[in-house]
Amino acid sequence: MRWRALPISNFMTPDPVRVRSVAPQHTEHWHSLNLNGYAGGPFADRTGGLITFLVDRPDQAEEAVTNDPFVREGFVERSWLKQWEPGGP
Repeated sequence: MRWRALPISNFMTPDPVRVRSVAPQHTEHWHSLNLNGYAGGPFADRTGGLITFLVDRPDQAEEAVTNDPFVREGFVERSWLKQWEPGGP
């Protein structure tokens, strides 16, 4: 069974200059993973973002999130990693 991951994050840094400086690395990280079903982007108010993708195991999703430059740089105050079942089981 495939696992549809749904990481949701809130940014804690009020420093948009720092966020913009790391944003290209963040984007490259997610695109370089070539994840099936990938879709993602920021919330309109730029307080965080949402990403969805398919993996075989939850630990693969956790690794992708842990290695995100926004996470490594400490920009993320809180994040949730949920299995998402669009349309129900």
